Amino acid sequence: MKPISELYPLLSNARKVVITTHQKPDADAMGSSMALQQWLVKLGHSVTVISPTNWAGWVNWMPGTKEVIDYEKEKRKADAILDEAEWLFCLDFNIFHRTKSMTGKLQELKCIKILIDHHQEPDVDSFDYGISTTAKSSTCEMVYDFIIGSAHADLMDSKISQCIYAGVVGDTGSFRFASASASVHRLVADLKERGLEHGFVHEQLFDNFLENRWRFVGHVLQNRMEVFYEYNTVLIAIPKSDLLKYEIRTGDTEGLVNYPQSIQGIKMVALVIDRDEERKWSFRSKGDFDCNTFARKYFEGGGHYNAAGGRSSDSLEKTVQRFKEVMKENENLLQ
Repeated sequence: MKPISELYPLLSNARKVVITTHQKPDADAMGSSMALQQWLVKLGHSVTVISPTNWAGWVNWMPGTKEVIDYEKEKRKADAILDEAEWLFCLDFNIFHRTKSMTGKLQELKCIKILIDHHQEPDVDSFDYGISTTAKSSTCEMVYDFIIGSAHADLMDSKISQCIYAGVVGDTGSFRFASASASVHRLVADLKERGLEHGFVHEQLFDNFLENRWRFVGHVLQNRMEVFYEYNTVLIAIPKSDLLKYEIRTGDTEGLVNYPQSIQGIKMVALVIDRDEERKWSFRSKGDFDCNTFARKYFEGGGHYNAAGGRSSDSLEKTVQRFKEVMKENENLLQ
């Protein structure tokens, strides 16, 4: 994989570009995609954003999201656009299987493939150009760096700034995580000088839910949360029946795994949700407990040191039992 900086001389020639990200894109995935899309369009490129799946309604305020193609809903249209793509930007994931049903299609494409991502263990052999570093707070920060490093940073307007800021806020936990480095705060200062209205972004991300979501959160914290003080761990297991009862939509469970971290002494939080085809895990930790290694070892996942995800094909009951077994197995690391 060649350094992404080698793309700069090639930006002057208009290309057919596709941008894609991981399934169920969050604020960082969608924010980085929309920011890069707007910037490349200003440079004269023809750019289409294709999401592997649907996405949370609370990112629809981002400019351009109405034109994003949902691969699962419009596969034939998306495949035709992918077949004509000259460049494929892959944002906020580093191995093709994170794109779910798009995996096979992306693997067979012969176009130039470009990676911008901050997760561990990238599949660098699948990409022609790119940058992968876990030192960055978010893919949005990396897109910002890519734009700033070009000769066209002046094209970054307030709308692009909003998209970048949204992803940074999302992936730093509103600047509470260790990833909120000095460079992140300098980025925010620069975006403010470019016209960013940060209050608007916060309202769209955090004050944009329906009543049923908050009743669901209350129900989960009251009835689905187990606290294992002897292991400094919290487990939340959500059955499919809860999702149906409270009419939970894509994005409504975002951030739920973070709430129990405020309990004194808790070192790890694990959240599992019973989806149709699999059980989806989210892990968060404080200090020196490595969520990435834990998720990779036990739950076919990965991510960052203090934040990772996983999956299981077992039933909810079996995967919960499996978690309790490995929690005990890791007792020394959780003290």
